Amino acid sequence: MEETERVEEVGVRAGRGLRWTVLGSLVTRAGSFAMGLVLARLLAADDFGVYAVALAATQIVMHVKDIGIQAAVIHWRGRVEDIAPTASVLNFAVTTLAYGAFWLFAPVFARLSGNEEATGVVRLLTAVVLIEAFTAVRSATLLVRFQQDRLTLAIMIGFVANAAVAVSLAFAGAGAYAFAWGQVTASLVTGVLIFFWGWLPIRVGWDRETAGQLLRIGIPSAVGFGLEALLMNADYVIVGNVLGAEQLGYYLLAFNVSSWVPGIIGTALRYVSLPSFSRLSEDPAALSEGVRRSVPVMVAFVLPPALVMAFLAHPLITFLYGERWDFSAGVLRWLAVLMVVRMLISYLAVDILTGLGATRTTVWLNLGWAVVLLPALLAGAHLGGIRGAAVSHALVAVLVAVPMAVFVLHRVGVRLAPVLPGLVRPALGAVAAGTVMAVLEGVTRGGHALVQLGVAGGAGMLVFVLVVVPGAALRKLVTRSA
Repeated sequence: MEETERVEEVGVRAGRGLRWTVLGSLVTRAGSFAMGLVLARLLAADDFGVYAVALAATQIVMHVKDIGIQAAVIHWRGRVEDIAPTASVLNFAVTTLAYGAFWLFAPVFARLSGNEEATGVVRLLTAVVLIEAFTAVRSATLLVRFQQDRLTLAIMIGFVANAAVAVSLAFAGAGAYAFAWGQVTASLVTGVLIFFWGWLPIRVGWDRETAGQLLRIGIPSAVGFGLEALLMNADYVIVGNVLGAEQLGYYLLAFNVSSWVPGIIGTALRYVSLPSFSRLSEDPAALSEGVRRSVPVMVAFVLPPALVMAFLAHPLITFLYGERWDFSAGVLRWLAVLMVVRMLISYLAVDILTGLGATRTTVWLNLGWAVVLLPALLAGAHLGGIRGAAVSHALVAVLVAVPMAVFVLHRVGVRLAPVLPGLVRPALGAVAAGTVMAVLEGVTRGGHALVQLGVAGGAGMLVFVLVVVPGAALRKLVTRSA
């Protein structure tokens, strides 16, 4: 009973935080989607390709910039106020050095990506890490306090600034720089709000023992998250190098669509899962109970959009972006598979391991994945173009990453067998819904894309809900609605 009470206590606090972060993610993702529709009509495919190179660089730098100090602060068992001065100094020093090194490396990175003109955009966009240097510890403090509402509002306000700047510059003909200046503006606005809302006394200090403890937790975490960023962005570099900026633009569009769910649910989940699993890790039984409850819920939320992307990729891309982007649909089908695996590993397994303090294990997990992925992506791009790269990414995720994640979780004592009964309904629902979508997509082929999405997608979602949601819960929902 004790572990159940502990799970319930953390769950109440995490649930409140999750509601806020999901709301914020929905709003910002809806806004990003609308902004993407506008920019897709104002910019060319090679502009998207240049931005993809800069985005890949930024994601990698963002994950390693502070050598895991933010994750270490979240994992810290004592008062955050006691370690904040040391953590802030350490974070600022390392982040500044990381940006300086990458500023020098930017031309090489752009050249390796097959797009030397991306150098300026890379240098500008990666400058957001300098803003993070001032706010990382305060962001971690908001998460530890389960004050996701303040963090979410700051991000939402920052996004409004991003949209205003990016769209205005795109209209003015700024090309890929429109993306970069929008992101920098958003980071600046969000950073100012977090600096004040995540208030901590402004103190500069240094404690050698505290710094050592933070680094012992943080460095493996940073390496693990850096490898995770490499896994999710290596295809940009390889596709750009092998196939050029225009093909990379099509690939980026598909990858962005496949990232909607990780962007909404995954980002929201990470804001609460890290502090939640960190608290539950004090009791192994409570942690296993938390995993048993969370995995089936995540799978049930992730599978429906993945099915739509896999079975209705062509009408989805055509309806949203126009027929000139239809080439991205063949990529999206396979990236939908990657999206499901990415949610289970990057936003659940890695967070569990980090919460346990097993940050070195995340390094080996992501390193093993990367060692197989990089040559597979290179071979896929050469043999099958952007679709071949996507197929390679999906197959490596399913055949390599998933078994490795199961193995390492078992090694650290997380019981996974109790999770399996909860996955039966989502699996059956996915098979039934996918069959319905495939049949109705064939029947409605040649019609308007919206009709295909409405008929095939709507019917598939209805079947999924009827299979997955228990009858008692459905009747209760209907009663409440009435």
